[in-house]
Amino acid sequence: MTQVIFPTIIYRQQGRSHYKGWFQSMFVHEVEARKDAHSNLLSKSETSDLYKIQFHNVKPDCLEAYNNLEAEVQSKLHLDQDYPCDVVGSWNTWYGDQDQAVHLWRYTGGYPALTECLTKLNNNKEYLQFRKERSKMLVSRRNQLLLEFSFWNEPTPRNGPNIYEMRSYKLKPGTMIEWGNHWARAIKHRQENDEAIGGFFTQIGDLYEVHHLWAYKDLQSREETRNSAWQKEGWDSSVYYTVPLIRSMESRIMIPTKSSPLQ
Repeated sequence: MTQVIFPTIIYRQQGRSHYKGWFQSMFVHEVEARKDAHSNLLSKSETSDLYKIQFHNVKPDCLEAYNNLEAEVQSKLHLDQDYPCDVVGSWNTWYGDQDQAVHLWRYTGGYPALTECLTKLNNNKEYLQFRKERSKMLVSRRNQLLLEFSFWNEPTPRNGPNIYEMRSYKLKPGTMIEWGNHWARAIKHRQENDEAIGGFFTQIGDLYEVHHLWAYKDLQSREETRNSAWQKEGWDSSVYYTVPLIRSMESRIMIPTKSSPLQ
């Protein structure tokens, strides 16, 4: 009778090596201990900015009224120095979920700034009335709190006209550091045409989700820019190594609203 030998795995505990059989090796993997959170390793340490992204699904017959109302309130908050937040960009989805508004906010000062803004807004009667009116126009809404990858561009106001693509990736848990390492090298292949706006990863909301924001003149220039990346040495390997990290992905083509700083 042929003897069957099952694989074993070594794991470290308090400086000693122990052997475990094949059954436990199916579930236990040797992992190097980390002394810092993923967010601290990936985000820009020189800033304490926190980002919030909002996805609002609007009733089809209310989109124009919603945009006008949102623009009025955003302008007031954007210009009011008493609120440590500003609008990075606002869009309507063109291809993707229809009748959808997407807003990206920046809170200068991180979580304390977010808390300060929420406290002030909850005591602002004009804002509370705005939320009441806005709720009549919405089908659903959700948001996420984000940090910015250290190797991406800082999102700054931009003249138009442009279209924007938001590519959202849901990663396998535990792969964020590997994703960041590959994209830190890959981003250099996508800088020549000034299309890279910002890259973010979630802190609260749907975890292990990444958002990459790009700008193009139109859909044709998008296709040409993306195709040109494949002609650069190293881009293909970056794609090869990051694809296995992804559970699902989504692409939105978005049009900036009239009040958006990113045009």
